[in-house]
Amino acid sequence: MDDISYFKKILGERGVVQDEEKLDDANTDWMRKYKGSSKLMLQPRTTEEVSQILKYCNSRCLAVVPQGGNTGLVGGSVPVFDELGWIYLFHIPKFLHFMCIFSIFGCHCRICFWCRFIMPLDLGAKGSCQIGGNVSTNAGGLRLIRYGSLHGSVLGLEAVLANGTVLDMLASLRKDNTGYDLKHLFIGSEGSLGIVTKVSILTPPKLSSVNLAFLACEDYASCQKLLLEAKRKLGEILSAFEFLDVNAMNLVLKHLDGLRDPLSSMHNFYVLIETTGSMESHDKEKLEAFLLQSMDSGLVTDGVLAQDINQTSSFWHIREGVPEALMKAGAVYKYDLSLPPEKMYELVEEMRTRLGSAANVVAYGHLGDGNLHLNISAPQYTDSILSKIEPFVYEWTSKHRGSISAEHGLGLMKADKIHYSKSPESVQLMAEIKKLIDPNRILNPYKVLPSSVLSQS
Repeated sequence: MDDISYFKKILGERGVVQDEEKLDDANTDWMRKYKGSSKLMLQPRTTEEVSQILKYCNSRCLAVVPQGGNTGLVGGSVPVFDELGWIYLFHIPKFLHFMCIFSIFGCHCRICFWCRFIMPLDLGAKGSCQIGGNVSTNAGGLRLIRYGSLHGSVLGLEAVLANGTVLDMLASLRKDNTGYDLKHLFIGSEGSLGIVTKVSILTPPKLSSVNLAFLACEDYASCQKLLLEAKRKLGEILSAFEFLDVNAMNLVLKHLDGLRDPLSSMHNFYVLIETTGSMESHDKEKLEAFLLQSMDSGLVTDGVLAQDINQTSSFWHIREGVPEALMKAGAVYKYDLSLPPEKMYELVEEMRTRLGSAANVVAYGHLGDGNLHLNISAPQYTDSILSKIEPFVYEWTSKHRGSISAEHGLGLMKADKIHYSKSPESVQLMAEIKKLIDPNRILNPYKVLPSSVLSQS
């Protein structure tokens, strides 16, 4: 009770949430797979309030789980047991300088400056995810092929350490080579090293010419070759290259209302190619010439170019709607992997052989940067299905020198699987950094790193 009184003194009555319904939402992840039992959620509005909370929690060894939009897929943003939960408020972000530095409290990734600039990050969850969570998980998204990862786009940030210390690393310089670049410790650390409270992001100008093509390929090899040709022929205007297989398309058409196949018949694979530039006629001609050449060569068997904003939105809705369709279909086992593009679909085919008719194996992802979203859809979760998936999926990925987490993070789901992608020496160094910065292990416990390694450091 003394703890609650202290938090109310800092945040006021409204900033300390004990309502069971609200707590139930905060305790449960988006996948409805992980559920904690926290009895308290704190809602700080400022960096100073975050600092005071962490300083107090650290002195009392109270565990804290940072939470933003709670759209994560690996159990990284919910309590495991009864840790304190907290969520950033959904209020208008406070812009601090030009358009690249802003407070992340309740700030979504759709931010722009009077539509003249764009976030270099676009996610299917952009309506609900928040920038603090995006940075903390190093989210990738649909246009990484054009703008790169957040490690390149984040110029600086402010973070609060476990002991309440506020680190001001908000410089917005493109080049700053003085000492260690500490901000990169917090990008992708999933709230386990500190809480990101402000961020300086490089926001590119919004370009006027955007074109989108929805294409069909008969085999995965054609998708690969099409990507190589797109990089060669479209070059500087290529901004997205996404793919989904026929199983993904069938799920979307079955479970999402108002969507139809843009093409005349079903195909084995679908590709979305987006270009973004500044010369409408030139860019469109370039894309049309590329598509004509691709059809003549047999790489593309059918396709359509979006003619207006409604058609563009419809095409993207198909690709971005796959996760929602999977959730409506039943239980889903989700794996977010980085693999050499030529190997990506081999894993899908091997998984289908292993599972047979027991489950529906669905594949889609960011082919432009080698990111496969492997999904196994079934009527319900069963140990027999899981035993056929794991550890096979991790062993296969490791054997082909891939990453078991391309953009979703490790969270709780993969914390003890990190050795499939990182060497023992690397994991041990991570544990030592965690111990140095958060010696009492109050920040997002049980996530990112195996407990067995942390206990040895």
